Amino acid sequence: MQDEIRRRMLLELLRQADVAAETGIESGSVRFNKFNGTIAQRLLFENGLRRKPASIAAYRMVWPLLSQRRLLMPLVRRQGIYCFYSRRLVKRLARLADGRRCLEIAAGDGTLTRFLRDAGVDVVATDDYSWAQHVDFDETVKRMDAMRSIRHYSPQVVFCSWPPPGNTFEREVFRAPSVDMYVVITSVARANASDWGSYEAQSDFELAVDPVLSRLVIPVGHSQVLIFRRR
Repeated sequence: MQDEIRRRMLLELLRQADVAAETGIESGSVRFNKFNGTIAQRLLFENGLRRKPASIAAYRMVWPLLSQRRLLMPLVRRQGIYCFYSRRLVKRLARLADGRRCLEIAAGDGTLTRFLRDAGVDVVATDDYSWAQHVDFDETVKRMDAMRSIRHYSPQVVFCSWPPPGNTFEREVFRAPSVDMYVVITSVARANASDWGSYEAQSDFELAVDPVLSRLVIPVGHSQVLIFRRR
């Protein structure tokens, strides 16, 4: 746990450097003006920072109109938000689950699991709460690290959204005999998320990047969806 906390503290320092690089603002506050903030709020959030399943059609219509769109992800990452989920994405992920027993690991605030449950998926959200200083954890997110949760729930399908780079828990997914499918929403830049070493070292699952699903994660082009299917 202490190693994980130290690693996340380092990631936070890197995040702060990334904010300056992405926004071009090296000092002072980074914030939306009223127009950009209102549009982004209506498109992506129910209230406050509680995300909603977004309309991909609305996104395509209004996103080009936001003059400050480059500020969005640097602003929300400090609350542990790395992407937004469209309604079409959630529906397609629910089809992939296909009635099987599902688990989300490193679930953060539990947004993806909340959406999947609303779509009828039997899924449990878990997280080790090591980022509690940033994330507002929903009460439905069980406090349990990935290794323990995989062993406890014996899921057939595992979801993970933007797993931390170089983490030590994703390898447990590939070792679990119960898992038939692992669905990862991750960065298009390998350095920003995921344990790519474990992805490439494992041999029991076939990996495919799903371009259709990837285009349904907001902002489009920021994330990719990987699907590991047991051979």
